[in-house]
Amino acid sequence: MTVTAKIEGGKLIITADLETPTPSASGKTLVVASTRGNLRTDVLVEGKPLTIGLNAYIAK
Repeated sequence: MTVTAKIEGGKLIITADLETPTPSASGKTLVVASTRGNLRTDVLVEGKPLTIGLNAYIAK
């Protein structure tokens, strides 16, 4: 999965590829995008790299 991030006009913009919905670990939801943990980005906030943890899902 490709995740990109940028800051534009004081807003964080995250772009992530959508996946075929797959059951989450608990089986309660269907995951459509995930970083599968934390992802360090090239985006800097106060001179430090921004880390993103992303989970996008739908109800089963």
